[in-house]
Amino acid sequence: MTTSADTDVPDRRAVREFARHLFGVYTAGGLTMMIDLGHRTGLFEAAARGPATSAELAERAGLQERYVREWLGAMVTGGIMTFDDGRYTLPAAHAAALTGPGSKNMAPMAAMVPLLGRNLDAVAEAFRNGGGLPYDAFAPDFTGVMDQLNRRPLDELLVDAWLPLVPGLTERLAAGARVADVGCGTGHAMVILGKAFPASTFTGYDIAEDALAHARAEAAAEGLTNVRFERADAAAFRPAEPVDVAFAIDAVHDQVDPAAVLRGIHDALVPGGRFVMVDMAAATDLADNVGNPFAPWIYTISTLHCMTVSLAGGGAGLGAAWGKELAVRMLGEAGFGEVAVAPAPGQALNLIYATERPG
Repeated sequence: MTTSADTDVPDRRAVREFARHLFGVYTAGGLTMMIDLGHRTGLFEAAARGPATSAELAERAGLQERYVREWLGAMVTGGIMTFDDGRYTLPAAHAAALTGPGSKNMAPMAAMVPLLGRNLDAVAEAFRNGGGLPYDAFAPDFTGVMDQLNRRPLDELLVDAWLPLVPGLTERLAAGARVADVGCGTGHAMVILGKAFPASTFTGYDIAEDALAHARAEAAAEGLTNVRFERADAAAFRPAEPVDVAFAIDAVHDQVDPAAVLRGIHDALVPGGRFVMVDMAAATDLADNVGNPFAPWIYTISTLHCMTVSLAGGGAGLGAAWGKELAVRMLGEAGFGEVAVAPAPGQALNLIYATERPG
């Protein structure tokens, strides 16, 4: 006869297999910080110039050989670089994902792990007592990390790949339109669009003054007179004049009152005005995210930043995995018309939502 005690004993092989998996998870977390170091110190760019000894690579990057050699040990055993006859090589395919100005460079993403890890004690306290961590708890580094994450994809994809997904939008911007970016961060999207469409005017809105200072400085450096920035809570977005086009790029899900943000954007648009929202590529139902390779990352950054920032203000706490189904429903509840949803070309972590205020 089998007892409940017998069935509660786990299979030893299953335990060993899971333990190996768990150690792999921990190892990946450590390697992420090593990748961040390689990006910060220029080691990947130096390694991309060709095979080198540890001393040669240290000289290329202007670093201490002993540190470089130990870092290289992690890179080789972690499958990121190779080692043969005393020389270390960053394979071309790996260099493409870790170097260069394009959207394929994933090295800046590594900085999110140590950045979010700084607040683990405070997040654990919120688990016990509720509430959350306000945006200021992640300052000042969060602004720079997010700018680095978004800058390359926006440079490469925004005008040539994302705008054409919305029929007539490129033509509308070329002809001249009033454009708003709600939750603009460092404002790089508005700078790109301001340069590409000089007949239009662009205003970015954000609550973070350090991000806005960066945005204003970049627009001034580019000599753009059709781009400006204002400090405003996204939930209180009320432009002086109606706008023809509005953007919200990875900005809605971590708001205290996302429903109010969407209603405000709807009300600010002229009839027939277009709204383009870029947000995480996830489903609303957890069961539909099982097997999504990006889901563990989305839920993690949500727990450690997006959700807790909203809850800190007594907000909805939607989180980054609020998902396509809920997003479409909330857009409808805000008054928007039909919503078209498409994967963001070149940016698998995102979906692009396109809709309009009915005329």
